[in-house]
Amino acid sequence: MGVVSTEEVPTGERFALWREVSAKQWVPLDARCERHLESTFRAQAAFGGLGPVQAVLLTTTPLTTHRTSRLIRQSDPETFLVSCAVRGRVCGEQDGRQAELRVGDLCLRDSSHPTVTRLGRPGERPAQMLSLQFPRSLLPLSGRELRDLAAVRIPGDRGVGALTSQFLLQTAARMHEFSPSDGVRLSTLTLDVLAVALASALDAGASMPPEARRRALLAQIHAFIQQNLGDPRLTPGAIAAAHHISLRYLHRLFQQEGHTVVGWIRERRLRRCRRDLADPLLSARPINVIAARWGFASPARFSQVFRSAYGLSPAQFRRECLTVHAG
Repeated sequence: MGVVSTEEVPTGERFALWREVSAKQWVPLDARCERHLESTFRAQAAFGGLGPVQAVLLTTTPLTTHRTSRLIRQSDPETFLVSCAVRGRVCGEQDGRQAELRVGDLCLRDSSHPTVTRLGRPGERPAQMLSLQFPRSLLPLSGRELRDLAAVRIPGDRGVGALTSQFLLQTAARMHEFSPSDGVRLSTLTLDVLAVALASALDAGASMPPEARRRALLAQIHAFIQQNLGDPRLTPGAIAAAHHISLRYLHRLFQQEGHTVVGWIRERRLRRCRRDLADPLLSARPINVIAARWGFASPARFSQVFRSAYGLSPAQFRRECLTVHAG
């Protein structure tokens, strides 16, 4: 994942740098900032790729970007852009509509139409927005239908929108962990998840291919589990209820992937515990506290499953890791 930050240049040059960065993005943009705020301007963009899906996590003090008709005539990759509000003020405008996003909300825009994005407010923490860009042809929905969604707020606090934003944010947070082959596979899942969210917003879910709906639902369930690993009440029944599906169907989804629901949860919890036990900065934290943090209510049960998975007790594993770090 590449990172561009204004911290790399002197204060007086920061906004000029950002105008240059914005002009050279996947879709060229005209960045603007109120003159009295330029002296305190700060921004950072972390860029990553998932096959044909390009992602950027933007953190910025107050900023407005315009994609004008002139810029569109200069360069138009004919892509869709889906933005997810992560923090602070995020507002998107296109085709006479304006979407003021709250945290987790989604918004679709088209690179071929003029658009305005407003980020941040004076005196507040820098705003943060995750944006994904991909060719329009990759979505199994018609452009005519999707034009009706341009700059329409898709709520991220309930239903499919909530599951989609959770999946996108989880994916963005771990972008640096993915190999190129992981990225290609994840691009398919990401597009499936986005397509289901947009189809749901259009109330056109029936037009989605069944396999795409299945993959998208499973990806959303995985993201939900990852986000709630520390909750001891995370059971198959709770997961099924959160996704409005039957318990039987939930088990079938995982069986088709060669897993069980409980086994998949346990494996992810063990990975988090293993990571924390290997961290020298957490060496003073009791093992049972680490186990409880990731949903293991019984220390004895945790020790048993950890040894079964890794061949060592949690205490032995921690000692070995600390010895390596000390050396």
